[in-house]
Amino acid sequence: MLREYVISEAMHALGIPTTRSLAVVATGRPVWRETELPGAILTRVASSHLRVGSFQYARATDDLDLLRRLADHAISRHYPELAGDYAGFFDAVVSAQARLIAKWMLAGFVHGVMNTDNMTISGETIDYGPCAFIEAYDPATVYSSIDAGGRYAYGNQPLIAQWNLARLAEALLPLLNDDTEAAVESLKKFGPQYSAAWSAGMTAKLGVTSAGDLVDDLLRLMRESRVDHTSFYRALARSVTDDDPVRRLFLDDQAIGQWLTRWRALDPDPEAMNRVNPVYIPRNHLVEQALSAATDGDLKAFEQLLEAVQSPYEQRPGLDRYATPAPPDFGAYQTFCGT
Repeated sequence: MLREYVISEAMHALGIPTTRSLAVVATGRPVWRETELPGAILTRVASSHLRVGSFQYARATDDLDLLRRLADHAISRHYPELAGDYAGFFDAVVSAQARLIAKWMLAGFVHGVMNTDNMTISGETIDYGPCAFIEAYDPATVYSSIDAGGRYAYGNQPLIAQWNLARLAEALLPLLNDDTEAAVESLKKFGPQYSAAWSAGMTAKLGVTSAGDLVDDLLRLMRESRVDHTSFYRALARSVTDDDPVRRLFLDDQAIGQWLTRWRALDPDPEAMNRVNPVYIPRNHLVEQALSAATDGDLKAFEQLLEAVQSPYEQRPGLDRYATPAPPDFGAYQTFCGT
C-alpha cells in the first residue's frame, strides 16, 4: 500500500495522469504474500474506477441494457461532449491511452501488470502493484516476479495497451452495430497517436525542436552502455558546453562524441530540458529501504522519499542520494503483487 502511495504521488508530480492515494490505514492484521506482512487498506482517488475490464464484464452478461448504461455513464463522466456517440467514445479512450503510455515510456515507468482490469477508461494510471522505474536503459526490462515471459516488459507496454483496447472494442461491438471494420479503423489510430506523443516528448527531453534519427541512435547507445535512463538527461543538459558529464557514461567514446556533435548542432536549450527531465524518481532501492523500515514501524525514510519525489524537477541540496542509481550490490530487482 505504501508503494502505491509513493509511486502514484511521484507520477502525479511528474505530470503523468494517475489515480492518487488519499490514505493508507493499517488493519492490525497480517497478510501472507511472499512473507507475512502487516495488512493495510489504501483509499484511492480517481476520476472513476471504470476499466476496460468493467466493459468486458458487462459484455459477458449478454445484457445489452447494462452495457449501454455503463457506456453512457462512462461518457457522461469522462467525455460528456460525446453523449450517445459510442464510436467517438472508443476513439477518445484510444487517444487517452496513447498519450498515457507515451508518458510512461518517457519517464521510464514499468507498470508490471497491464491486464485489462488495470486500464482505466479515463486514461489515468491505476493499480500500482509490481511497478518500478527503469534505471539502466533496456526495453526488455521486467521487474514483476510473475511476468516470466516478459509480456509486460518496459518496451512491450505500447503493444499491450493496444491489445487491451482491442478487447474494449470487442466489448463495445453491440453498441457499434457490430461494425468490426469501423472498430479496427479506430484501433489503428493508437499507433500513430502514441508515436506522435512519444516523439514529441523525446524531442522535448533533448531540448531541441526536431530530433530526426538522433533519438534512435541515442537509445541504441544507451542500451549498449546500460546508461541510467533518468540521470542521463539531466547530465545531457550540462553537456551543451561540456562533454564530460555524458561521455564518461558510455563505453563507445567515439560514437557518443559524434552523437553529441550532431545534437549540439541543433542548438539545444538546457533550461527547457530541465523542465521536463526529472532529477528525482522513486529509485527502486530507496523504495525498498523505505518499505522495509515502514514494515518495522519507522516511517521516516518513507516520508523523506515522498518529499523528494513530490518536487521531481527541482534540484535541492542534500538530496543527492535520491538522484543516484542503485549501488552494484543492490542486485537484480524483483517486485511482487503485494496488494
